[in-house]
Amino acid sequence: MGLDASMKIQHTVVLRLNDGANADQFLAGARGLAEIAGVLDFEVLRQVGSKNDFTHGLSMWFEDQSAYDSYTRHPDHLKFVNDVWLPNVADFLELDYVRI
Repeated sequence: MGLDASMKIQHTVVLRLNDGANADQFLAGARGLAEIAGVLDFEVLRQVGSKNDFTHGLSMWFEDQSAYDSYTRHPDHLKFVNDVWLPNVADFLELDYVRI
């Protein structure tokens, strides 16, 4: 099944912070991503299972590929990645979904 450019996209990331990283500060910075135009249903999540080493997750929706692309290029997103994400995240897995 090909991707319809008008399909809603759920962007998710699961992550593990570096030892010594301040989770509260990191998550406060992550919550700022919800203010970027096009971000819908933003959630900050804490892992409670024991099947992997990830500790937190972020999830958000976009109306379509164009909204997602705008988000990835947005200066506030790029600033978060460079100033907050890169110094604090030890490992992550990024997943983007559409409903089928």
